[in-house]
Amino acid sequence: MPSFISGPIKITHVSGDGTVNFGDVLQIAPKSTLKSNTGSGGNNNGDFLQTNTFTSFTNTSDPDVADSNTTANN
Repeated sequence: MPSFISGPIKITHVSGDGTVNFGDVLQIAPKSTLKSNTGSGGNNNGDFLQTNTFTSFTNTSDPDVADSNTTANN
């Protein structure tokens, strides 16, 4: 369905390979992918954080070679 934008739009920042879409789209394909492994209490943002983790194990084994193949998208 076509989009109708009735007000002002202000996009202040689109980082990296971000996508801004207005209207109809059949498929949005990423140009790059990233995989990160973080344990309990990781990747926290904000003020006055307190994380209490007694034990944390992160399984980082990855049996497949490629999680997201993006070679055809570039």
